[in-house]
Amino acid sequence: MTVCLLLLCAVALTAAVPVPRALTRAVWPEREPVVALWVWQCLVATVLLCCLAALVLGAAAVFRTVHDRVFAPAPPAVTAAYDLSTAPVWAAALTLLLACGAAWTTAMLGRELAEARRSRGQARAHLRERAPDLPAGLTATRGPMLVLEDEYPDAWWMPGHPPQLIVTTGALRRLTGHQLDAVLAHERGHARAHHDWLLHLSTALATGFPRVPLFAHFCDQTHRLVELAADDTASRRHGHLTTALALIELNQHRGVLSCASSHRLLGERVVRLLEPPPRLDRRRRALTTTAAALVPLLPLLITFAPGLTALG
Repeated sequence: MTVCLLLLCAVALTAAVPVPRALTRAVWPEREPVVALWVWQCLVATVLLCCLAALVLGAAAVFRTVHDRVFAPAPPAVTAAYDLSTAPVWAAALTLLLACGAAWTTAMLGRELAEARRSRGQARAHLRERAPDLPAGLTATRGPMLVLEDEYPDAWWMPGHPPQLIVTTGALRRLTGHQLDAVLAHERGHARAHHDWLLHLSTALATGFPRVPLFAHFCDQTHRLVELAADDTASRRHGHLTTALALIELNQHRGVLSCASSHRLLGERVVRLLEPPPRLDRRRRALTTTAAALVPLLPLLITFAPGLTALG
């Protein structure tokens, strides 16, 4: 058990500190934002699986009740292979720390989901107040798109059941037909990829553990990469120039080309659309995706290796 715990800690620390810092300095994620998002998710899954596996092994060594439940169906040889008869003091302390971390993670996720649900309800109530009144006899059905009377040009996707695309009349006046199609494709790209769930997850982890480099970088990069991925979805269907012009028209009043840090991402997106970087070839995309998918299997392999060896 001691070897398993040490290996799980080593894998978790490697995936949580040096790897994210190297990934944020890499250039290729800008060329393949969808693949980069997958890599970040696999890194987070690896760390969480390491912590969960270490928590289960440590609890089985410290608490007899947990031990009996975890190893009840296992043959005696498998139980003996983990050597859970005595737990060192550091293992008990690590188990307590991981248990507190698991409870805190659950609380942060619950709070983030509750806050998202509350904000979404308030936003929908606000939209119902702003939506134009229909003539008598017409039912107010919730279609896939809602047009608001507002000079402020804006468009966004409202998650929920059913999801809705909100567009203001100011945006309709500024955008041409092709540019509006590009905006719709961008927002639908967010909806189809369920980017809202990914943003909630990254925000909850970064809020709960702000000093963990993986979670902090995961939150920052997720907010950036989901926009690049949606831009790619729109540009593949409607062209890079059309998508860039639509982005400029919607955000010109916000200072889209400003050097201010709050607007820097908008400027980077416009430059990326006007000068699109070359994509990775299909082989490199497949290799990166496969390698990232295999990384979360490491904690499972470490955890089950003693039992599998005993059975062999």
